[in-house]
Amino acid sequence: MSAVLDSRNALLPGRFGFLMGLYAENYHRLVRLFAPQQLAPGFYVSSVDDGLDVRLQVQERHPYTLELELTYDFVDAHTGHPSPSAQLRMYTDAHVAEALHCHPGRHLWQVLGPFPPANTVLQHRLRMNGFLSRWLEYLAEQGHSIGTLEPASKHSSASLHNGESL
Repeated sequence: MSAVLDSRNALLPGRFGFLMGLYAENYHRLVRLFAPQQLAPGFYVSSVDDGLDVRLQVQERHPYTLELELTYDFVDAHTGHPSPSAQLRMYTDAHVAEALHCHPGRHLWQVLGPFPPANTVLQHRLRMNGFLSRWLEYLAEQGHSIGTLEPASKHSSASLHNGESL
């Protein structure tokens, strides 16, 4: 019986392997959806008939990485921040993309505390990147794509539906 269980465990990825797979999946979804590696730094808006415009900000470009923010074009009345919102990093050489955080204005250490156990950090990263994967899939199903993505004027990039700034 233990030989059967041992071989089964060898076939299943560990949580870290699963997370790395999510990172790769998120990269390929982002590339197919918006091709951010081809965009100049700035604000972009994707509009389809669902009434929920998507905002993509290419914040920084480095030789092998991109810093991005993905959000809807509205602000949560309770928090005052765009929601949902995800801060992303794409590694163009390794073909992976990770959600750094999904809480506007908050970094991982602010969400989990100063010295969280490794298991807690891994679980949190799995949740954030699982959410990102499902969100990117949903956006594609709604019709968002590089074809619907347009540069936002500098004037309109600073305001959301309720007048708040990013």
